[in-house]
Amino acid sequence: MESKVSEGGLNVTLTIRLLMHGKEVGSIIGKKGETVKKMREESGARINISEGNCPERIVTITGPTDAIFKAFAMIAYKFEEDIINSMSNSTATSKPPVTLRLVVPASQCGSLIGKGGSKIKEIRESTGAQVQVAGDMLPNSTERAVTISGTPDAIIQCVKQICVVMLEAYTIQGQYAIPHPDVSFYLVFLFSAPPC
Repeated sequence: MESKVSEGGLNVTLTIRLLMHGKEVGSIIGKKGETVKKMREESGARINISEGNCPERIVTITGPTDAIFKAFAMIAYKFEEDIINSMSNSTATSKPPVTLRLVVPASQCGSLIGKGGSKIKEIRESTGAQVQVAGDMLPNSTERAVTISGTPDAIIQCVKQICVVMLEAYTIQGQYAIPHPDVSFYLVFLFSAPPC
């Protein structure tokens, strides 16, 4: 089996995990679950939201890459809409970017950064998104945070490119990424506005 990279995405099944605050989860679920139901139907991806009353919950999106990216785009645009709505009650004149954090295995960060920072520079330039890889690992973890911010379109393109880099890294290591590659990210969507 081979992992083929094409313009429309990759021909593999991915799992992307998003870590969201309660307010953001509420926005994704919508009234009586209508928003998440629509996202599932329109994207074709499986979207599961963890139960519990924790301050943060995990939203897991699984499916073929095209379905994943479509669901991801719908979430990014929904968050942008929330930012715009929150601005109507504030004096801010410029719209803050949508910001998210991916949690990537530290062993893969070298592939993402590239020799002398070449790969991350290429991703920044081609997508227009801001991308920062944390120097330190997350507490009690072998993973590092990768912060991405920009317009929803820039973020979507950026995540696509990061997925390609991760899958290529797995293929090079001889670990074929089919059908469920371990390319699961914790994506923490953060509003640039101060927390309430």
